Amino acid sequence: METTAILRGVRLSAQKSRLVANQIRGLTVEKALNILTFNSKKSANIIKKLLESAVANAEHNNGADIDDLRISTILIDRGTLMKRTSARAKGRGNRITKPTCHIKLTLDDGSHIKKGTK
Repeated sequence: METTAILRGVRLSAQKSRLVANQIRGLTVEKALNILTFNSKKSANIIKKLLESAVANAEHNNGADIDDLRISTILIDRGTLMKRTSARAKGRGNRITKPTCHIKLTLDDGSHIKKGTK
C-alpha cells in the first residue's frame, strides 16, 4: 500500500534538494532516517521531517508496519520564484530571485507485489 506526503513552497532550491533526495531514493525508512540525520545540508532536515510525516500517515491511516516501509519515489519540482529587488548605484536596482520547490514523497510496503514472482 502506498502512502504519500507532500510539502509545497519550501524555501529551497530544487537542484540543491535533489542532491539529498538521490541519496535516499529506494532505501528503507530506517536507513533513510539515519542518512538524513547525519547529513549537514539544509534540505536533509526538511526531507527528514517530511519522511517522518509520511511514516506517521502510513501508520495511522493505513495501519502499515514501519519496518516494511521503503521510499518508492521522491519527486522534487521547482516552485515559484520570489522576486525581490536590491538597491544599486545611480538609482538602479537588481533583481534577486529566491527559489522554492515542491517535494512529494511516496512510501510503499511492498504488499502489492506477489511473492515468488520476478
